[in-house]
Amino acid sequence: MKETSVRFLLTLTSVLSCTTNQAAFLTVRPSRSQFFKGKEVSLSCEENSSSAGWTVWRNTTRETRTQCGDGWGEKAGSTCNISWLIPSDSGVYWCGSSREGAASSSIPLTVTGGSVILQSPVLPVMEGDDVTLSCLTKTTPSNLPADFYKDGSLIRTEPKGHMTLHNVTSSDEGLYRCNIRGHGESPSSWISVEEKPSTPGPPPSSWISVEDKPSNTFTTLPGPSTTSCPATSLPSTTSSVFLCYFLYYILPLLSKIILMVVLLVLLRRRCVERKSEEEVGGGNVYGNIGVSN
Repeated sequence: MKETSVRFLLTLTSVLSCTTNQAAFLTVRPSRSQFFKGKEVSLSCEENSSSAGWTVWRNTTRETRTQCGDGWGEKAGSTCNISWLIPSDSGVYWCGSSREGAASSSIPLTVTGGSVILQSPVLPVMEGDDVTLSCLTKTTPSNLPADFYKDGSLIRTEPKGHMTLHNVTSSDEGLYRCNIRGHGESPSSWISVEEKPSTPGPPPSSWISVEDKPSNTFTTLPGPSTTSCPATSLPSTTSSVFLCYFLYYILPLLSKIILMVVLLVLLRRRCVERKSEEEVGGGNVYGNIGVSN
């Protein structure tokens, strides 16, 4: 019977969700989808600009499309307070605007006369998030061992009564309930998982084409000199750079040095020859003078 009621409420939720435009959203305080009989709850319609004109509506197994203050709840602006919950308050709640006829996303709430409830997220959870479910009792501390079920199958037993679902995906959607031995079983609550909105990634990569330089261009090499090396097909490696330096820096310098050395050698040789000629000429003069006398 419990599963039938829950599935009925979920059917109503899906029908309403197909006609919503998300103009406002419903908040539940305390934030949970299951309540013990006799507890209180505050439902508020909120939107970014203003909450004026919004009213909390509901569907239950006893009534359809009734607004807060019409036989249930106390209306205070766009907030509806229920001070004493009873099982017949179980149903689907949403925000409606009589001014525009718009509606918010709907939230199923369950009120039980039992002694155990499952504390679960009211709104759909985001894919990739962690979700913690708690099995609570009405009169005892909420840290007792509890069995957790999904779609009627046992998931595991938690010694502290709290179970965390890590990195949830769409496969984690379903009906969840819990059981504390000796105290009872909670109603079932549907947990839905929404796909995380995609974030803009980096701009697409662009292909950068580098053309070869024309053969008559020059690649300037670092150094104090402004002399440049003609472009070559050699790869830009240490050996090619050294070769370029040797050909266009060191070799011309060596050529100049060799030329200067050669010129100096020739000049010195010329000087030696002239000196020898002068010495030879001087001896002949003195010899001629002696002969004359």
